[in-house]
Amino acid sequence: MIMSNYRRTTTSGASYFFTVVIFRRQKFLTDDNCRVWLREAILKTRVRYPFTIDAWVLLPDHLHCIWTLPEGDADFSVRWNGIKK
Repeated sequence: MIMSNYRRTTTSGASYFFTVVIFRRQKFLTDDNCRVWLREAILKTRVRYPFTIDAWVLLPDHLHCIWTLPEGDADFSVRWNGIKK
């Protein structure tokens, strides 16, 4: 098995592009209930860990987004963890 060797930058205040794919490409992200849950999770996370959403594309089995973090902050993973909860 070949493992990916991702390079991740940790530049504070930078913009980051993400692609998130749902496990086994299940198609539920555009379901009304899921969209409401996702929107609420993002809003709650942004209260605690601010970031700007520059772009967002939501498809049934994956999403793409571009976020800009505040100056002095490079921790995008804490934001994803907040959304996952």
